[in-house]
Amino acid sequence: MKIRLNKFLSQSGIASRREADGLIEAGRVKVNGKVVLTLGTKINAVEDRIEVDGRVIKPAAGKVYIVVNKPVGYLVTRKDPFARSTVMELLPELSTRLYPVGRLDYDSQGILLLTNDGELCNRLLHPRYKIKKMYMVKVKGKPGVADLKKLQKGIYLDNKKTSPAKIIKLRESLRGTLLRVELHEGRKREIRRMFAYIGHEVQALKRISFAGIALGKLKSGQWRYLSSREVTSLKKKTGLESK
Repeated sequence: MKIRLNKFLSQSGIASRREADGLIEAGRVKVNGKVVLTLGTKINAVEDRIEVDGRVIKPAAGKVYIVVNKPVGYLVTRKDPFARSTVMELLPELSTRLYPVGRLDYDSQGILLLTNDGELCNRLLHPRYKIKKMYMVKVKGKPGVADLKKLQKGIYLDNKKTSPAKIIKLRESLRGTLLRVELHEGRKREIRRMFAYIGHEVQALKRISFAGIALGKLKSGQWRYLSSREVTSLKKKTGLESK
């Protein structure tokens, strides 16, 4: 995925975006050996060679916050012993290890956050902070009102009751029912198991929002850095805004 050259320089700690524009206009920045003078130029942070005054610039090795639109068929893990595709293959090569915030199973798609900020990651996953996740879920058949109310109030899975969920039925057809589900738990395959409990198999599942971070225009398989505003929002929701 490409980003603006001035944004890359800013994230790498070279200069502010405005100062980076000044460096570009002054002819001090090269991309793949060629001087770049055009403001707004986009580069590939992983594949392109960026130089400022002859010095190669690499992505920052500090705190990194990334969101990826995970496709179906990718595991949320750093490495798989069976050589299956993992989300790490979708990300840029950085000098720091990134870890996924929670899980999203192999057959599911949608928003996934990754970071090397361990404290924030732990808080986003801790039940205390009740971080909201929103999903689009397609199930077989037509769940009745009574069954959906059961799921909304909570059911027992593994002898433990699920937390209350918000479920809105969006559309019904002969091929199934589309629903929007909001919850703040993160148990393994929780939504699939919830609907299996009432006899409706999940056919497709997409997470569209995590802690208020939305996919926006991010296409399947693409990633981007979180904005400073988004990072601040996450820290505020987990009580880290003053740290």
